[in-house]
Amino acid sequence: MDMRFSRRDFGKLLAGAGAAAAFTQLGRSAAMATPVSGYKAMVGVFLFGGNDGWNMVVPTDPARYQAYATTRSSSLVLSPAALVGLPGSTYGLHPALAPLQQIWNDGAMNLVLNAGTLFQPLTKAQYEASPNLRPVNLMSHADEQAHWQGLRARDVNADGFMGRLTDRAAAASIPSLMSFSGSNLALLGRSSSPLILPSTGALSQYATAGNATDPVLMARTNAVSAFADGAGLGAVTQAAATGLSSAYSQIVTANQILSGTSSVDQYFVNPATGLGLTSDIARQFIRVARMIEARGTLGHGRQTFLVTQGGYDTHAGQTGAQANLFTDLGHALLGFYKAMQALGLSENVTSFTMSDFGRVYKGNAQGGSDHAWGNNHLVIGGALTPQAVHGIYPSQVLGGPDDISNDGRFIPTIAQEEYLGAIARWHGVPDADMAYVFPNWATWSGGGRGPLGMFRS
Repeated sequence: MDMRFSRRDFGKLLAGAGAAAAFTQLGRSAAMATPVSGYKAMVGVFLFGGNDGWNMVVPTDPARYQAYATTRSSSLVLSPAALVGLPGSTYGLHPALAPLQQIWNDGAMNLVLNAGTLFQPLTKAQYEASPNLRPVNLMSHADEQAHWQGLRARDVNADGFMGRLTDRAAAASIPSLMSFSGSNLALLGRSSSPLILPSTGALSQYATAGNATDPVLMARTNAVSAFADGAGLGAVTQAAATGLSSAYSQIVTANQILSGTSSVDQYFVNPATGLGLTSDIARQFIRVARMIEARGTLGHGRQTFLVTQGGYDTHAGQTGAQANLFTDLGHALLGFYKAMQALGLSENVTSFTMSDFGRVYKGNAQGGSDHAWGNNHLVIGGALTPQAVHGIYPSQVLGGPDDISNDGRFIPTIAQEEYLGAIARWHGVPDADMAYVFPNWATWSGGGRGPLGMFRS
């Protein structure tokens, strides 16, 4: 289940996923913005369904690996020989993520341990005694997706952190916030609009799609063209027409980037076969790379992207399903990293994972794992502190001090704001705007709490 949905404020979504152009936000489509000095881009990778991060990042020191091997269900346990070693750390990656070892060795990947939704710092005793201190509807797909994307743990999320970040950025003719997987909550700002792009094919004007000699189509095309002109039809119609015309002009620009040739495509290959990557997550990353390559044409000094991958709700048969997903994810992330290196932008672009929640440490009787809470995440970018591990791996004692159940539903020790806030600050969000982007920022910006030290100063 994902957070794609229709909203009454249709004007916030500039172009449907792989389809029609919609109304742009009125009044923001004038001249292209002057690029900000020191280009940066952030790429959020949302793993829908609740990724089992406990098998994405596995402890390799003998004591904790033994606790992992004896506590998890035998069907889930990865052998120590299969783990992808991360030199300088006491952790390894799932074997299907082997392509990422190169990025770690380059000093361009960090691990974030046991992060998740928190309303405030929380102990197990506080969790049990004070339900009003818990995020609402924990372990629900829809609610936890909204918590991650909207960052309000106990309130309704009507907009998202990427949209709010873009609200405070310089406006441009082509929005600097883009999605390649539909309209997710994270994208919705209060005053800015994202550009929703397809992962394959080109954008088209819905009203003009089809056989150009069809009289019905010709009439429809003429009607749309007349409306887009808007001359003499009143102020409201004129404003709407201006937005529609702007959206159509954006289609032309986007299609030139998406449909032309690009030097970045060559890096998205399977190293074992030499064949180009064809998974949906790879196609999304290829298009992100193309938009970054075209940043000068677009007039963007800052860019924000959302890509997604579904299928992580692994209640049964997790071993094969997760391996297949990680294979596609690992190849796509390495291809994107290599493309950024080729563009000379590895230090200017940061990618990071998000997911609904983690999964139970013990696992279940169906060869899978059920909904839980805290989770592990990956961050990739050349500006990171090399080979850093952030956070504390939880106690592996079922029912112990970190487990709110008896099967390994761990209380997060890193809040989303501390994790995502570090990336937002690196991206250029000033201190004065952090509370706007992160509504609960005051809780996580004092008293010894704050953004993770992921980036080189």
